[in-house]
Formats: sequence, C-alpha cells, structure tokens
Amino acid sequence: MNIFVTGGAGYIGSHTVRLLLEAGHRVMVYDNLSEGHASAVPKGLLVKGDLADAATLAQALSAEPFDAVVHFAATCYVGQSMVEPEKYYGNNVVNGLNLLRAMRAAGVERLVFSSSAATYGIPVETPITEAHPQEPINVYGRTKLHFEHILADYARAYGLGYVSLRYFNAAGAAPDGRLGEDHDPETHLVPLVLLAALGRRQKVSIFGTDYETPDGTCIRDYIHVYDLAQAHILALAGIKPGQGRIYNLGNGQGYSVREVIDVAYKVTGRKIPHDEAARRPGDPPVLVASSGKISQELGWRPQFPALKAIIETAWRWHREHPTGYGAE
Repeated sequence: MNIFVTGGAGYIGSHTVRLLLEAGHRVMVYDNLSEGHASAVPKGLLVKGDLADAATLAQALSAEPFDAVVHFAATCYVGQSMVEPEKYYGNNVVNGLNLLRAMRAAGVERLVFSSSAATYGIPVETPITEAHPQEPINVYGRTKLHFEHILADYARAYGLGYVSLRYFNAAGAAPDGRLGEDHDPETHLVPLVLLAALGRRQKVSIFGTDYETPDGTCIRDYIHVYDLAQAHILALAGIKPGQGRIYNLGNGQGYSVREVIDVAYKVTGRKIPHDEAARRPGDPPVLVASSGKISQELGWRPQFPALKAIIETAWRWHREHPTGYGAE
C-alpha cells in the first residue's frame, strides 16, 4: 500500500514508518517538525508541512494516490493540556478535521488514528477494556475522544473506514539503537529516568506519593514502541469501508513510578536521583490495558512484554545518543 503518515517524524511515527517500509509499503511523511526530527525519517520521504496549512496538506495528499492515512500528528502533554486547552483543541480536533477534509478531496477512505488511554479517565475496573466508560479527566484525553466521535460520524456519513488505537504508555526504542525517544521538553518517565542515570538530568520527580496504590505512586501499563508500530500495520489490513474499529494497546501489566525507577537501576547499574512532588492535575492513579480484543481479531502479540526488556532498548538508545538526535 501507499501510506500517508502525519507526524511520521515523531517518536511513535518514525518507528512505524520504519516497519511499514520493512513490510514493503510505500510511505510519505507529513510533519511540521515541531515535535519530530527530520533525521528520524529516511531521506526523500519527508514533506515539511502543518495540518493547519490546508493548501500544503491538500497538495501533499493529492501528489499521488494514497491507499490510507496513519494519523499520529497531535499535541500530547497531559499537564500542558490543562493550562493551554486552546492549543490542544486547535491541533488535535480542528487540524484533524482539516486532515479529514483533505482526505475526502483526495479520495482517501482509510485511516488509522493514534488515540489514547487518556479517553477513559479514572478506571472503574482494571484491566481496562474497550467497553470501559470514557470520561477523560484532562483536556488531552477529551480532544482524543472528540476526534474518535468525529471519525464515527464520518464513517456513517461518508463511508470512512478507520481503526482507532488507544495507546497506554509507549516506551523503549528500536532494538538496533537507530531510533529512539527524544522530546523537548521530555515528560515521559522512562527517558527521564535514563537521562538522570546518564547525569543529563539532576533528578527525577515523583509526582504524587499518596495515590491509592501499593506504594502510593501512579501505576501505568508500558508498551514497547515497536509493538505499537506493529499494531498499526495490522490495523491497516483490518480496515473495513464505512466501519470503525477500536483497540486498546498495552501489555496488561502495570508498574508504579517507583517500580520503573527500580528496574532502571537494575538495567543501568546506576543510581537514579529522585525526589517527591505534588500530584499533577489530570493524572489518573492507575491505567492498565486489556489488549485481548486486538489479539483475538488481528493477531497482535507484543514482542517486548517485559518492562526490563523495554528499558534495555531505551537505555541503548540513550547511551549511544546522549544528546538525542542532536542539532538538525
């Protein structure tokens, strides 16, 4: 297939582009590089553009016949979303509508959407299935849920076929060390812990130690970025015209912040300086996935289910790229 990938220079997007190419697909990456890195994309595949730029977007989507779009482009910091909601509704919802409009004009009728476990809010039961109530407690989660509703309406009205993948916590890096996680600012726990191990951060802050969890810190389900990427390839093959499918993506096992720090210490052999801070607004205490549906329907199986293996791949990336992708 010929695939148009928005946000394909970002962390999850770049890993997915690599696996798409290895699977024999053709790819065009559309990215404004506000969060992504040009060097994470193979030469000749990147079109620099913003989803807010309707003319450039339409030109890119009509440059050649595309079979499907994989939509990663989004703003995705939970804490930031609570203080800058306009930015999140603009990028995640309004710009998403720009993409759907351009897809209709170009005759592209299949989409894989990068959604989030943040659409669920505080769990009423765990592990979380796709049938769990969706009551997001942060703006980021609300924007992802709004766009899921838009996709359902487009399927009914215009025949769009889509798959929405609700990620839990992406982590890790390409096993060969060529691709990894490099955000500015960095807010994800695993890279923060490893940067502290490298001495590139003074310490890691544990936000909230009074949650109703065994050690008082938040529990999350960590999924390797390659396993996420593989799910997108399976999802492309599973799209049905005029229908929407929704799948959770996680390992089904939760680890607390303190447990992540402990495993990182065992992997690196280095102490992880850390302190305790107040809770962040919008953080649920526990998020653990049930991924049984995608396993049963699409045959997805995580290849890196253990937290230790996930952190080992991330540690290789950070050791070999101590400044990330560097100046570009």
